[in-house]
Amino acid sequence: MTRLHLDQEQIDRARDSARRIARRVFEQTKPFTTTTVERATVRLLGVDGVDENMVPLPNRLVSHLQEHDLLQHGAATSVVGAMIERGWTAQQVAEAVAAGTLTIGRCQDEQDEAALRAATTAEARKMCDHIARQRAHRDREIESVGESRRPWLYLIVATGNIHEDVLQARAAVEQGADIIAVIRSTGQSLLDYVPYGATSEGFGGTYATQENFRLMRSALDEAGASVGRYIRLTNYCSGLCMPEIAVMGAIERLDMMLNDSMYGIIFRDINMQRTFIDQFFSRMVNAYAGIIINTGEDNYLTTADAREAAHTVLASQLINEQFACLSGLKPEQMGLGHAFEIDPGMENGFLWEIAHAQLVRQVFPDASLKYMPPTKHMTGNIFRGHVQDALFNVVSTVTQQDIHLLGMMTEAIHTPFIQDRFLAIQNARYVFNSMRDLHAEIEFKRGGQIERRAQAVLTETEQLLAQIEGIGLPAAIGKGIFADISRQPDGGKGLDGVIAKSGDYFNPFPHLMFEGGH
Repeated sequence: MTRLHLDQEQIDRARDSARRIARRVFEQTKPFTTTTVERATVRLLGVDGVDENMVPLPNRLVSHLQEHDLLQHGAATSVVGAMIERGWTAQQVAEAVAAGTLTIGRCQDEQDEAALRAATTAEARKMCDHIARQRAHRDREIESVGESRRPWLYLIVATGNIHEDVLQARAAVEQGADIIAVIRSTGQSLLDYVPYGATSEGFGGTYATQENFRLMRSALDEAGASVGRYIRLTNYCSGLCMPEIAVMGAIERLDMMLNDSMYGIIFRDINMQRTFIDQFFSRMVNAYAGIIINTGEDNYLTTADAREAAHTVLASQLINEQFACLSGLKPEQMGLGHAFEIDPGMENGFLWEIAHAQLVRQVFPDASLKYMPPTKHMTGNIFRGHVQDALFNVVSTVTQQDIHLLGMMTEAIHTPFIQDRFLAIQNARYVFNSMRDLHAEIEFKRGGQIERRAQAVLTETEQLLAQIEGIGLPAAIGKGIFADISRQPDGGKGLDGVIAKSGDYFNPFPHLMFEGGH
């Protein structure tokens, strides 16, 4: 593989800074849980559905525990205690709580508490076994039908109606897509509950629900069998319900999930303490389920200048990597994000795009990198846009990216038509095929412009991470270091959902999904 000559010791120092930054945040948030972590926990115990007012039963159950001063001990033991006492399932317990016919109490006896923890762990293992079977099923499917060579073509469907999405997804698969991403309805990340059932009225996207996941997964299995390659399914587990949606994705065998440690803080003004706690639990679930996460550094370049802020992307990727490691994710499950967003009017901009993409590839040699297309500087001129996308495709294959989000010539005009997608896929396939081994036939000039640019970004990244390490990540976010957007540690949505753990707090899933649970 053609490589840039970069200072490996500098990469190691930057990574060490990121490791200390992430560990410090983890230790600061470790004494806390959140309402959505506890809702995810009861979902893993088997609670689903809604009450007569369409309020999700996990919300009803966790609110009940919070009202009765039980949540700080962990929802799991309280729910399993009620299950044992009455001989019910977790679902029956939730339904009785919602109906007002059951008030859950607290086990007071120490010996009984030890037995209750053992019983809770046994109950939790049932869902862990199901998720493990789903992961094994994915492996068998890939072995049976095969998969495309990388870069995988990642294509979005988002009509608002899951049944229409299924039709669009089938068409996209037949056209050549390898990954189908169902973008969420506008604003869902700010809902502190997960909608229920199949939905048909999303705006700018389709609601992320477990039934919608099931319907699309089934459709893509059929489509994949028809075209002879495994088709991956992506959805979004960022936002206030990050852990719950991760659980739903694991149960229904999604393959990728948008999951970033800071995206919700920066772009959705969700409280950072809430987000840091939720991202750990959600990523732990993703790791156990064999799901590839997609991080959101590409979004930084839609608000900040792509050339001036390139080092903030790499710094964030290194921090995201270390948060992912803390949750048990393997490098191949880290779809670290970046983007082709330099102003096309900039002289030698294509060289800088290559420098940035190759730098990321070499810093994260084993990661499943997610490369995003030009959007910020798409003007509505479809002919220039098609050329911009072609150049993006060239950089992707030359620098050996893994997850390639398809660029659209009609970006900035309207939601893509089927024929727009067809042309975009043809563009990417043509470039990928005709330049398949170009990376092995070229060498970067030693000390040339591309190498100097990559080294300069690396140097800025090391300096920035040292600065962040000195003041702490929350303070760095407060200064607007990432994406030129400032958020404060005590601000944002969802802070009231952060709960201090009691000394006897217990949740079986970190111990089952990630040995030791930190």
